[in-house]
Amino acid sequence: MISINRHPSACFFVFFLLLALTFGIRADNVISLVPQTWQMLDYLGTDYAGAVDKGTVINDPEFAEMREFSAAVRTQIAALPEHTDKASLLTQADSLTTLVENKADAAEVALQAHQLADALLTAYPIPTSPATAPDLARGATLYQSHCASCHGVKGDGDGPAAVGLDPPVIAFTDVERADQRSPLSLFQTISQGVGGTSMISYSEQLSEVDRWALAYYAGTLAYTDDIKRGQALWQRDIGARAHISNLDELSRTRADQISAVLGKDQAHALIGYLRAQPDALEQALTGIALARGRMAASVDAYRAGNSKEAIQLARSAYLDGIEPVELQLSATDSALRARIELGMGTFRSGLSKDIGIDSIAKQAAELDELLVNAQKLTSSAGNATTTFFGAFTILVREGLEALLIIVALLAFLDKAGKRETLRYVHAGWIAALVAGGGTWAVAHYLIDISGASRELTEGLSALFAALILLAVGLWMHQKSTGDRWQAYLKEKMSNALNKKSAWFLFALTFISVYREVFETILFYATLWQEDQKIWLLGGIGAAVLVLALIAWGLLRTSRRLPISTFFAASSVLIAVLAVALTGKGVSALQKAGWIEVSLAPVPHIDLLGVFPTWQTSLSQLAVIALLVIGYFYNKRKATLA
Repeated sequence: MISINRHPSACFFVFFLLLALTFGIRADNVISLVPQTWQMLDYLGTDYAGAVDKGTVINDPEFAEMREFSAAVRTQIAALPEHTDKASLLTQADSLTTLVENKADAAEVALQAHQLADALLTAYPIPTSPATAPDLARGATLYQSHCASCHGVKGDGDGPAAVGLDPPVIAFTDVERADQRSPLSLFQTISQGVGGTSMISYSEQLSEVDRWALAYYAGTLAYTDDIKRGQALWQRDIGARAHISNLDELSRTRADQISAVLGKDQAHALIGYLRAQPDALEQALTGIALARGRMAASVDAYRAGNSKEAIQLARSAYLDGIEPVELQLSATDSALRARIELGMGTFRSGLSKDIGIDSIAKQAAELDELLVNAQKLTSSAGNATTTFFGAFTILVREGLEALLIIVALLAFLDKAGKRETLRYVHAGWIAALVAGGGTWAVAHYLIDISGASRELTEGLSALFAALILLAVGLWMHQKSTGDRWQAYLKEKMSNALNKKSAWFLFALTFISVYREVFETILFYATLWQEDQKIWLLGGIGAAVLVLALIAWGLLRTSRRLPISTFFAASSVLIAVLAVALTGKGVSALQKAGWIEVSLAPVPHIDLLGVFPTWQTSLSQLAVIALLVIGYFYNKRKATLA
């Protein structure tokens, strides 16, 4: 289980929570329905095989329960708040219901159930792991006092209280069943119980920490003979270590997920050891070492015929390996960082197109050489100078785009004599700063924001801002042609900036600033852990001073410009920003895996959002074409007026 599967839209859920706190929107149905729905899907994936075999019902009560669960899943998803992925979730739920009703093969039902469960957590993320490594000794004690009477001292399902129970209790030592259960599966069962069985909920009796400890301990009972082999595997095999890098991944990983690549024996050994010794994750791969390991694992998965897993591993190699050290690498060798990003994107596209294993292996070897160089650079780059200039560069780079938009809006309102509307622009950027800090706090304490989440937030918000800027730029150019600006000011200004328009300015400012704040805070969180806090704060202070001077200079200059010249210059500036944001938005979605990467003979100019791929280039050309069409349309309209 790799981190790319965790919460690719966690940031949107974080934003939803912030709105809930701000405007009183109730999120109770998310917090309660999602765990219940996920648990039912997990049971469907695991227990369906005990109800149907080769298209024939072998257990009528069990099959009735499977039908009930599949219908309930559909009903509960329909009751969740609206989300862009909700329609897709309902479609998948309908497919699952159809498979169950048609008595489909158990493997097919399990695959559909687990895929829907993952998609549910993608759209509506909830915490899926303990805050710290569980205490297995505490878990063993809790098991003997709360579970052994039914499940047996060793987990064989032969406890004295199990006699006569219907349905019979689960044997935790059943390896085939254990392969399909994750610690999260066991935690949800312990927390919520199972209706219609003797398994009660322990959410009131046991703390969350104790429930996780118990879940982890119960999850080791099928693999006790594999733990020593797992320890040796973890210590010597980088490829095996590449599959699990943190507690969240371990909590959601089932043995059957990784057995296709590692083989059953190694999967059992790895899962058994890490569940028994979760503290071993302190030696997990991170940064570029993780990227190298997951690239190697991706090649292995592709060679084994599992292209989906290979793509996910390759995507995670960038998002969870490279992106956390992107700033550090950019500060030492930005050209190398760009080559790695482009190469990894091309590698992922090759996997999705099912090209030959020889070509894939060759690309992976070439990328590994780049990663080795990057690893050497970043391993010696954590000094005060790097931290200072890294902090300075990221804030100036991310802040300049937002600053230009804010200055253009402030200057426009000042020129138009609508100073009373300035507060909406100021409220927009201040709210964005507060929301950025709130997002970090919620994500830090409640939900781990994955690399995919960051790229999706940056990409989608950049494209949204580009769309708005495109419209604003064309509108400003229209007002700069002929005497249209004079007529506009004299006849329409009194009505143009009404309440609705003012809130539009607030939204544009908020989106433009929030996307930059979100990205910047995440970078600073990484730098803050490198014990260079004074240099980090110095870099931030220097960047704020530079941005303040730029803002002062631009506003001072704008006041001296004739209004027609101001409109013309502003329209050009906003048009350039729209083109740049389009390129950056598409590039971010490529990194998140939403858009393929096809190389193009185009130079890489990061400041202008120009990247050497056909997808980014064609998107920017489309925006430029719209700008050109709008330019000539405005000219023609001004001539005829």
